[in-house]
Amino acid sequence: MQLNNNVTEFILLGLAQDPVKKKIVFVTFLIFYLGTLMGNLLIITTIRTSRALGSPMYFFLFNLSLTDTFLSTSIAPRVIADALLKNATVSFNECIVQVFSSHFFGCLEIFILILMAVDRYVAICKPLHYTTIMSHRVCGVLMAVAWIGSCVHSSAQIFLALSLPFCGPNVIDHYFCDLQPLLKLACADTYVTNLLLVSNSGAICTVSFVMLMVSYVIILYSLRNHSAEGRKKALSTCISHITVVILFFGPCIFIYTRPATTFPMDKMIAVFYTVGTPLINPLISTLRNAEVKNAMRMLWSKQFISGDKK
Repeated sequence: MQLNNNVTEFILLGLAQDPVKKKIVFVTFLIFYLGTLMGNLLIITTIRTSRALGSPMYFFLFNLSLTDTFLSTSIAPRVIADALLKNATVSFNECIVQVFSSHFFGCLEIFILILMAVDRYVAICKPLHYTTIMSHRVCGVLMAVAWIGSCVHSSAQIFLALSLPFCGPNVIDHYFCDLQPLLKLACADTYVTNLLLVSNSGAICTVSFVMLMVSYVIILYSLRNHSAEGRKKALSTCISHITVVILFFGPCIFIYTRPATTFPMDKMIAVFYTVGTPLINPLISTLRNAEVKNAMRMLWSKQFISGDKK
């Protein structure tokens, strides 16, 4: 669906115009993307094959890694390819698809981080009822709700994008399609659209971040009643989750909760949650989690032994 538009394609200015800087962007994003794929696919394979990682916490970590992989894939390959071109163009339909996919997987990541906080709250604050409350069926239903909620959010973004008339300017000062840069190109008053954007994306980011921070404060406060060993293990897991939350939500809140104004730093800040966080999440998840590291060692040992037999 394309409404009141004379524009059939957009020109993406990317992160740089200088040929040397574009080569740096190419190498950097290629390394980041390959690192993201390797790290997240390793976690996905480890959790999928290890019987020791069958708890709800690792079910959500599995889905987080899967989401990170798709979020990065919705943006990074295009940036890598565009860095090799003199003029990077994207069709109107491709631009809309990228808006949908980036917001879908970004929103899904937010919901999964919330579910991970809920899981830790139940495990630490209500340990006797943990297996009943966080059953496999309940976790599956919660993930299904997260997918539906993400679809509703990203569909709303598409509706806003399609409601904008584009009748002239088609140069997007960004490295991927998003509503903020598209608002600048619309040949109409975008005040109401921007309010809807802030109330949608901005509200999801801000409310979710506040909820997560409050929940982790409650969790950390409740740890005072646990043993020293239990406190250490729970604290390590919570610190990992809090680090991921801050790294992801900080840039998102900065981008999506302010009026329709753009700053030169916006593109660099967007790199953090579109490419940086999917790369860092596997490192945080594995470096501070002994169970995941042990499962990875076992996986590598099995691969090594099977390789020797061949």
